[in-house]
Amino acid sequence: MRGFVAAALFLPVILGERLVIPEVQNAVNAQLAEFSGYSGDFTSTTADDALSLDPSSAHESRSEVKVEERATTTTYWYETIAHQGISAFNPNKATYKVYRNVKDYGAKGDGKTDDTAAINRAISDGNRCAPGSCTSSSTTNAVVYFPAGTYVVSSSIVDYYATNLIGNPNNMPILKATAGFSGFGVIDGAQYQAGGVLPYGATNIFWRQVKNFVIDITSIPSSTEATGIHWPTAQATSLQNIVFKMSTNSGTKHQGLFIEQGSGGILNDLVFYGGLYGAVLGNQQFTMRNISFSHAIAAAIYQLWDWGWTYKNISVNNCTVGLDMATRDSSGETVGSVTFFDSSFTNTKIAFNISRSAKSTPTTGGSLAIENVSLKNVPTAIQYGPTKSTLLAGTTGSMTIASWVSGNVYNPNGPKTTAGAITPPTRPSVLVSNGKYYERSKPSYADLASTSFSSVRSGGAKGDGTSDDTLALQKVITAAASAGKVVYFDAGTYKVTKTLLIPAGSKIVGEGYPVIMSSGSFFSNVNAPQVVVQIGNAGDSGTVEWSDMIVSTQGAQAGAILIRWNLNSPAGSPSGMWDVHTRIGGTTGSNLSLANCPSNPSSTAVNGNCIAGYISMHVSKTAARLYMENVWLWAADHDVDDKSLTQIRVYAGRGLLVESTVGTLWLVGTSVEHHVRYQYEFSNTQNIFAGQIQTETPYHQPNPGARQPFPLNLTIDDPNFDILCPQGSSPSTCSEAWGLRVSASKNVLIYGAGLYSFFNNFNTACSAKGASSLCQTGLVQYDSASTKGFWIYGLNTVGAYGMIFRDTTKLADYSANVNVFPSSIIAFTSNN
Repeated sequence: MRGFVAAALFLPVILGERLVIPEVQNAVNAQLAEFSGYSGDFTSTTADDALSLDPSSAHESRSEVKVEERATTTTYWYETIAHQGISAFNPNKATYKVYRNVKDYGAKGDGKTDDTAAINRAISDGNRCAPGSCTSSSTTNAVVYFPAGTYVVSSSIVDYYATNLIGNPNNMPILKATAGFSGFGVIDGAQYQAGGVLPYGATNIFWRQVKNFVIDITSIPSSTEATGIHWPTAQATSLQNIVFKMSTNSGTKHQGLFIEQGSGGILNDLVFYGGLYGAVLGNQQFTMRNISFSHAIAAAIYQLWDWGWTYKNISVNNCTVGLDMATRDSSGETVGSVTFFDSSFTNTKIAFNISRSAKSTPTTGGSLAIENVSLKNVPTAIQYGPTKSTLLAGTTGSMTIASWVSGNVYNPNGPKTTAGAITPPTRPSVLVSNGKYYERSKPSYADLASTSFSSVRSGGAKGDGTSDDTLALQKVITAAASAGKVVYFDAGTYKVTKTLLIPAGSKIVGEGYPVIMSSGSFFSNVNAPQVVVQIGNAGDSGTVEWSDMIVSTQGAQAGAILIRWNLNSPAGSPSGMWDVHTRIGGTTGSNLSLANCPSNPSSTAVNGNCIAGYISMHVSKTAARLYMENVWLWAADHDVDDKSLTQIRVYAGRGLLVESTVGTLWLVGTSVEHHVRYQYEFSNTQNIFAGQIQTETPYHQPNPGARQPFPLNLTIDDPNFDILCPQGSSPSTCSEAWGLRVSASKNVLIYGAGLYSFFNNFNTACSAKGASSLCQTGLVQYDSASTKGFWIYGLNTVGAYGMIFRDTTKLADYSANVNVFPSSIIAFTSNN
């Protein structure tokens, strides 16, 4: 294969602004040379020989990891339900197909026929957003379904923008690469174009999933470079319930997953068997949960680079190294920080291979936090890679690492550079299940028949983005809850003009990210906010499951609270949200795109038609026990359907507000971006687990600052910039959005946080390495009077002088914690 164009892998490209960061680019390119054989010319070949794989063997390495169990039937409801979804704003919506079954395009799945061309036809049909010819799109979403079978592929399955590839979870389809396979990944999530150009821009690849597959590359000679999935990606994306099968030969060059760029994202319920590496990973930030690796020759995980990475419930078995994050670059560390917990290593020589030392450059590069990690027959727990010396001995028996960190540790009394054990946070028992933080995978309802689902389009809703669907949707939702059925939102955009109520007992699932879009005067009064989607009434008890949808606004919606969660779920039965996102502006049909809301950095005027959301999500005082996974609350910074991804200016008041008195929330792989007053606020709540969290502040600030255009509302504990100005600022300059604010709360435990301020009035000079003037004063603030047990592992900030403020006092300065691009603190506790 032709050599890999490492120089193309510059990192990162900021949303809507092709911002190259040379310091990261140079360091990462030095490491990527090691992978020069994995990409090349992607010409198709034909499989003439029969290939087979026993489906029962696909799950042999699942070990300690729980991946969705197969139901008693091999059929799957999604295959048999009526497919009537539409893309409401597609120019050819009458003929455009959202749902595609690969067998309708000629794929056989018989283990003999080369199905590559047929699968790629299913993906590309309908003038879709192809790599190299389109930057992004909100109007060409698609779901490509694979029935059970073995699909022989001789070159890459080329994924397109906003595409969900879904297999049958009851009998997972096998994607079987031929011996002569050509391509960078059996599934290529962003196929390199001529000259080594990565399409779309990895930090702009949103709204896509791959789930329920076996990726088998064992027929490719072990001496040939081969990859299961190539997955540069950003927010609102996921890989779930996938088994990777690779050669276990000592000289194998196989790898299961390769990520080199982006701003993710979540990976969960994955199994890796064999390979030189199970996964090779580089991204700004990511969350990985419930992953199993076995029989990797070099390492289960090779960490190319990151700013922050959260690993939860990782099982490593019979590998040489578990996590290899030691730099290959003589000029310094390329890994920023890693938070690794609730995991296990068994029969593995080295659990962690690192290169951080007291002399590391940059100062905090290569930071690592470990908590509650068990070892069984692991001779070396932590190795210093450059000299292969032991930093922490392992055992030939069993032991548990309660806590170990390497990096800068802060409390209110100041910093301490640490390489060793620290006292970990006390975990509230209500957040823990079987000795680990509770987790829960997205339901697929695999054991249900299609008759157990109520389609909203069959119930009278249009989903065309024009008709008022409020009454039709409410009728279907209410009836389904009473009948014990699952509400099925066919693909479409459903306009609502009043609040939708989701009652206790509801289960709701979407097809291809259908959109509930608020519209009209009911939601337009900033002084009388109204809820778009309300989960339960105040005081209601019960559970709700909600997955794979978007809530949005159309035009001026200054009073819109997009989601309010009121439901008090019982102990032991939390409610759940998976892949449910909010999206304010930036898309066709929103009336909040480039034509309506240009950035205009030279203007100080506020366009009232672009004030489009009061709060993206509110967890109210009566709510309790909610699990949120891969939830992205986004106020658009650019026009998704503009070929240049041109920046826009829309105003959304607040991101995620949690006021639950009982609390008990789990936020796994969540992100909140571009809200005026704050991104995350935890107010008078308790018992919160969150990680990795990620934020960006509004690109327009301080033009205007955070006081405009949403009036101060002290009844929901808005930050009052007239009183709480961070040290080093003044009332006239301090009104900038917080990334994370904690007020009068207990046991808020953050396991990984990337909080970024890239812009000052749409200019990135303030976030450049070595900038003389940064974008804003601070990003994290908590109160000293009433907040107790506040803890952050792996805090990474960009563009702010102060990393953490207690009231108005700066506790950590960016300049003392410089990392590969952000500034990093490996652990912070509010306890003295």
